[in-house]
This record gives sequence, C-alpha cells and structure tokens, in this order.
Amino acid sequence: MPQLTDLLFYGFAALTLLFGFLCVANPLSRNPVTSAMFLVLTIISMAGLFILLHAFFLAAVQVLVYAGAVMVLFLFVIMLLDLKEEERRKLRKFTVGLGAVAVAAIAGILIKATLSAVPLAAGKAVEGNTKPLGVALFTQYLLPFEILSILLLVAMVGVILLSKKELK
Repeated sequence: MPQLTDLLFYGFAALTLLFGFLCVANPLSRNPVTSAMFLVLTIISMAGLFILLHAFFLAAVQVLVYAGAVMVLFLFVIMLLDLKEEERRKLRKFTVGLGAVAVAAIAGILIKATLSAVPLAAGKAVEGNTKPLGVALFTQYLLPFEILSILLLVAMVGVILLSKKELK
C-alpha cells in the first residue's frame, strides 16, 4: 500500500508535467499571458516537490523568486511588447523531428545521470540548514554566482533600454 508521501509525489509530479505541457502547447488559448500563468502553476507544483524532499528553503525561493518576481518580469515584457494572440502555425516535419531528437537526447542524458548517481551518505547534511548552501555559494561557486549576477544586471539594463520610447 503506497504511503501518503508517495501519492503526493506522484500527484505533484503529474501536475508539474501537465502544467509544463500546457505552458508550451497551450491548447486552451494562444494568448501568451495564459502560458505565463501555466508557468506559475508549474513552478508552484515544483515547490510542492521540493517540500516533499524536505528542501523548504528551495521551495520558498522557488515560489518567492520565480513565481513572484520573475513572473512579474515576464508579464511586464509581454504587456510591454503588446503581444497579440498567435496565429496557428503549421508544424513542419523537420522541426518536429529535430524536437523529438532533442527530447530523446535529454531523456538519455537524464537516464544516464540517474543510473550513475551515487547516493549521499546518511547524516552528511542537516535538513533545512541554509548555512552550508551559503558557504558553498560564496566559496566553491563564487565565480558562477558572480557571473549570474552580472548577467541579471545586463538583462535588467536591456529591459530598461528596450522599454524606453524614442523621442522624435
């Protein structure tokens, strides 16, 4: 008999996959705002998965940063560009084939990484403790962290320059 955590895991995983598919395919509407809302639901479902893994800090960051701040930025860009409903396009066999090859390659990499993964030793990390995360970010991963912060700064400046109206 499956436990409640197993059922919750399968439920959140199914919701994440469903909302992710609806975000990309969006059969209900061709409006980009609808896709953005499905992305919010995908992010919230992923936060549920993080909670089941006892990664409460990651779940909170997922909801606050991605479902909050990043989605506000996405919606700002969508409204700024004044995107209308997309016309339905015909699917080309070549692009569908390339997409299938890309999905198969990613699935193969995921399966290989899962099979070759080494389980963590029990008691190595304390659940819910953010101090090791901060120490790792600012020691071992300092360069990628700083590169990401510069990339976000450049993106913010780019959004400001794109949103600025030209004076004639």
